[in-house]
Amino acid sequence: MQLSARMPDLMALEVLLAVARKGSLSAASRECGLTQQAISARIAALERQTGVRLVTRTKTGSRLTSSGVLAAQWADRLLDVAHEVDAGLATLRDNSKTQLRITASLTVAEQLLPRWLVSWREAVTRQGGPAPDLILTAANSEHVLAAVRGDHADLGFIESRGAPRGLRSSVVAHDELVVVVPPGHTWARRSRPIAPEELAATPLVTREQGSGTREFLASVLKGVAGAEQVRPALELSSAAAVRAAVLADAGPAVLSRLAVADDLQLGRLRAVDVTGLDLRRALRAVWLGTRTPPAGAARDLLSHIASVCKGSPRHAP
Repeated sequence: MQLSARMPDLMALEVLLAVARKGSLSAASRECGLTQQAISARIAALERQTGVRLVTRTKTGSRLTSSGVLAAQWADRLLDVAHEVDAGLATLRDNSKTQLRITASLTVAEQLLPRWLVSWREAVTRQGGPAPDLILTAANSEHVLAAVRGDHADLGFIESRGAPRGLRSSVVAHDELVVVVPPGHTWARRSRPIAPEELAATPLVTREQGSGTREFLASVLKGVAGAEQVRPALELSSAAAVRAAVLADAGPAVLSRLAVADDLQLGRLRAVDVTGLDLRRALRAVWLGTRTPPAGAARDLLSHIASVCKGSPRHAP
């Protein structure tokens, strides 16, 4: 229920209690650090706002009226609760500076966040601040969004073609998906790129439903070729498992280039070009609430990531 316009603010009640304790406007002014004229003006304004005579002024001092005594008792209880709330909020602010719950998609959690978090902790320590207390959970993008929406995480990281509905977000880095096969696969020996329709019609080794990588690929294929991806050859719960299955010749897969960079460089896997398919994607931080990231550790981490990724317009470092 909304309070009436007659309800005074907490500062006015503090002044009333000071007058009650000290018995004069001059003594109350010293306690509050205000001039006697300011105290008098605040009491007069309080009486006008409430419509109640609260203080009687005499040559020997000031005393509360019977109504003022009751108001002071209520104000005392109210201010006790207000101070408790103030102290509690201060604790929450301190916690937000040193504690951070992060939920990230597997690609970000495995390939990027470890180096971001280590360098951030080192930067905070060099500046003389307390090392942040981090809780990191890896999940697929669908579960990341659910955790942030349910306030089980302060900050999430996902792979996304656009901003998720109902959450605030910002792009922190970029990534690219790549079709990979072992060297002995027939696609590795082709001189021409494969078509999006052929990729959609080929059973792939994929992540589970809800994976950002899987959903991104399905969205791109539908947008370009109007095709639905056929049933997977194999569904696995991590990029590492998908990579291992491809190396074991279970079938082609579409993975983050970050996850297979070493395999491509050493020749353990081969990248296959797909004509007319743009597999670049944004990596986003997501949070609940205001347009800017939550103050404290979450905002500090995102500022650090921005500085680390500066100068890498296409791919995360």
